[in-house]
Amino acid sequence: MKSNLMRNVLIGTAFAALVSGLAVAPSMLGRTGAAQAQGAADPQVPKFEVDPLWPKPYPNHWVIGATIGLDVDKQDNIWIVHRPGTLENQESRLTRQESECCTAAPDVLAFNQAGNVIHSWGRDDAAKTVPSGDWPTSNHGVTVAPDGTIWLGGNGPGQPAPYKPGSAQQFARGANAQAEGGGEQGKYHDSFLLHFTVDGKFISEIGKANGSTGSLDPVNVRGTAQIRFLPDGTLVAADGYGGHRVSMWDPKTGKNVRIIGAYGKPPSDDPIPHYDVNSPQFGNPVHCAQPSVDAILYVCDRTNNRLQLFKYDGSYIKQIAVSPNTKGEGAVWEVAFSRDPQQKYMYMSDGASELIHVFDRVSLQELYRFGGGGRMPGQFYAVHSIVTDSKGNIYTTETYRGQRVQKFNYRGLVPLSTLVKQKVVGGSVINP
Repeated sequence: MKSNLMRNVLIGTAFAALVSGLAVAPSMLGRTGAAQAQGAADPQVPKFEVDPLWPKPYPNHWVIGATIGLDVDKQDNIWIVHRPGTLENQESRLTRQESECCTAAPDVLAFNQAGNVIHSWGRDDAAKTVPSGDWPTSNHGVTVAPDGTIWLGGNGPGQPAPYKPGSAQQFARGANAQAEGGGEQGKYHDSFLLHFTVDGKFISEIGKANGSTGSLDPVNVRGTAQIRFLPDGTLVAADGYGGHRVSMWDPKTGKNVRIIGAYGKPPSDDPIPHYDVNSPQFGNPVHCAQPSVDAILYVCDRTNNRLQLFKYDGSYIKQIAVSPNTKGEGAVWEVAFSRDPQQKYMYMSDGASELIHVFDRVSLQELYRFGGGGRMPGQFYAVHSIVTDSKGNIYTTETYRGQRVQKFNYRGLVPLSTLVKQKVVGGSVINP
């Protein structure tokens, strides 16, 4: 154990030397040429530096799988949810007592600002108190409510596996236990949202397993990607993988408040193709629903490569297309905002192109992008979720084989030309 810790310290020191003084810089300017058009003014933009030593090494030989939910609480603790069943055979041998490493961390983890795990719980803990043993087939989304309690979503259409993640039974079947959804018809298991204390004790539930009747269902969700809260306490679900909508709920009574489809129209469950920025319906998944300080709801229509804006009453405002030629998983995954009072900047995760897009939030003009695909600190493999803490630092998670959470420290505002000249991200050189 001591040798492992020493190795981690030495590796961490090397990484620190590698990235000290190197700032995240744009991999390329926006396709619209917005930054060039503003070149004479040389706009001020936020600058970030990746922290390669955050979080700290996990205890108990834990590793995390596909990491598909992220939020920050009022104390700037960072919460994530991952999928233990997505670990590969060789990543979970300790679970089967086949080697000294490793085993899946509990589904839900919280880190303090130092990067230490301060809360950890998951399916096995919840099974003792959740009615009917409801737990998502495929975890998706963790959110801290205004009162500090925790909400979880899920996006698995099929039924939960009868075996534990990492068990011999899982790998005897030749497949992982969890698979995420996308537009499935008929019965849909993850038709509920779960509500817990910070220590994982069950409080309440919206919907029920296999309950969804479709995108107009006022009782159940259908494959929720993200949960957020409006200032008045209304729960907002990007609803999402099995449905074509945003749904709003009273978290105390579980009653539906509102259903929003694309352009503010009622949603339908008619199958629709991906990659259409003018689609009359949201595609699958509707991947984020993020409220802003000026009462605008930003909705990520991921595989249609667009962001639609609404008033909180569901009235449609406008949309922008982002990298509209993107195929695969799409370009518009999640958004977060800078922490100045006006939330001047918007940050968008793009898990297909492995980027964070930086926008002027009001004008919706893209200023620059950073990231790029890779395994080095500051690069991404399927970047998924994104949030900011009270200091303006960015946190991201990575799904599929990315399996990590990263922190990017906010270093203030600098002229855009400064970042363009640096051309660096982590250990890679990027040509804008």
